[in-house]
Amino acid sequence: MTASLLQPYRLNDTLTLSNRFVMAPLTRCMAGPGLVPTDLMAAYYGRRADVGLIVSEAVIIRPDGQGYPNTPGLYSPEQIAGWRKVTDAVHAGGGKIFAQLWHVGRLSHPFFHHAEVLAPSAVAFEGTVPRMRELTYQVPRALTVAEIAQLVLDYAQAAANAIDAGFDGVEIHGANGYLIDQFLHHDSNQRDDEFGGSPEKMARFALDVVDAITARIGADRTALRLSPGGYVHLKGDARDRAVFDYLLAQLDTRALAYLHVGIFDDNMTFDYLDGRASDYMRAHYRGNLVGVGQLNADSAAEAVAANRFDLAAIGRPLIANPDYIARVRDGAELVAYSESMLPELV
Repeated sequence: MTASLLQPYRLNDTLTLSNRFVMAPLTRCMAGPGLVPTDLMAAYYGRRADVGLIVSEAVIIRPDGQGYPNTPGLYSPEQIAGWRKVTDAVHAGGGKIFAQLWHVGRLSHPFFHHAEVLAPSAVAFEGTVPRMRELTYQVPRALTVAEIAQLVLDYAQAAANAIDAGFDGVEIHGANGYLIDQFLHHDSNQRDDEFGGSPEKMARFALDVVDAITARIGADRTALRLSPGGYVHLKGDARDRAVFDYLLAQLDTRALAYLHVGIFDDNMTFDYLDGRASDYMRAHYRGNLVGVGQLNADSAAEAVAANRFDLAAIGRPLIANPDYIARVRDGAELVAYSESMLPELV
């Protein structure tokens, strides 16, 4: 069945992918000074150019969006030039690559940017910063309406910067408990203004960002990742279902490149979604859907054959196997992933 995943896939009139595999966004913390992408990153992505679509590691849209050390940005000329080396390497190998646009919201820390931590509401996430366990998350300040409007503009500018850097499109990171996702869940959005309190108002920021980016670079080059099931960095709430029912209905009218499920394990189920997040999204969205979450080539092929999603995102196996596509094609055994690989692996 895996042979079907190795056939070209027409995403839309603009983009046709060489196969149905997607490289999932994988935070590697490899950026250099100034959060500029490095030659090592260009080599890393270039070696995986035979994947149908690469989604970059999450990329910070502005300085106060940082929540992890050495994560690359896309807001300075130097960063744009650094990413151009990456996209050139991918295109030289015949591949396509989207930039995943990111602001972590309340999961940021002043250590990174010496500014306030901003979020939908003044509700902290309890815990410590990954890779910097000495840093404890702080109570954020709730964004003003004017600051939310500026963030929409900053997302759109980051998308334009991505195109200038040679990316084929962008995936908006609206999942996994980061800023956009914080607006979409009752646990982290306790506003009572035009951005909180009802499904329509809670979904407004996400839709404003989508509309601003599509106006700037086109819907055909714009994608969105969503986590309707609250499973990381926030708590799920049965009321969230109505927010995503409304959001997905709105997105269904916008002809985006695709939606991408944000989940670590596709076998996870949520009572208020009546099962898996991927099945819920498929039932409520008619466009291209990218599945993810502990998939292998066989389980991905079965899911695509069953019409559960159209494209299959692969994460850690692609870190361990830069020749993943060739191994799948040849039926060769995969190298097992281990965190011990990360310091040196390209």
